[in-house]
Amino acid sequence: MTHSPLIDHLTTRRSVPFALMGGPGPDAAILEAMLAIAARVPDHGKLAPWRFIVIGPEAGASLGRFLEGLVAADDPAVEDRRREIERARFTRAPVCVAVVSRAAPHPKIPEWEQVLSCGAVCLNLLHAATAYGFGGTWITEWPAFDRRVLDRLGLEAHETIAGFVHLGTPTAKADDRIRPDMTTIISHLEP
Repeated sequence: MTHSPLIDHLTTRRSVPFALMGGPGPDAAILEAMLAIAARVPDHGKLAPWRFIVIGPEAGASLGRFLEGLVAADDPAVEDRRREIERARFTRAPVCVAVVSRAAPHPKIPEWEQVLSCGAVCLNLLHAATAYGFGGTWITEWPAFDRRVLDRLGLEAHETIAGFVHLGTPTAKADDRIRPDMTTIISHLEP
């Protein structure tokens, strides 16, 4: 069996933790190319049941101040450390892409297939980041589920956040994490 750079990447793929991610992030042209790669996923019915919101450094700082205001409004006694965390939530990497799921009922295409397509977009974006020499991490965290944040991001009532994909330059190689024992997750259907 021969190994190609793609096989090497797929067998060693690892998200880059924020502590190991710095600048620079992808510029506008590279990010556009990365998003085009991200969008090349199975998409039954050609619905494109997803879209992207690019959150650059200034927008990330503004969104962080908004989050800080939300947690302070919800808990006036919130600790300073929590305020700092919220202010920095969208500036932990140079660029963040909110991947928005637009999955909706359809007469022929199951909504679940649309959701899975959106998940594939998130993973493809991580692959594209690696291909361009960047690293990334795909997370959601509480802002993905708070209607006030979704409104601030401009999501429609039926849209959800599939993930926030944070992108930057790896500053060190991340240790691998424990992977599943393949013998426990593979079975074979008998004839």
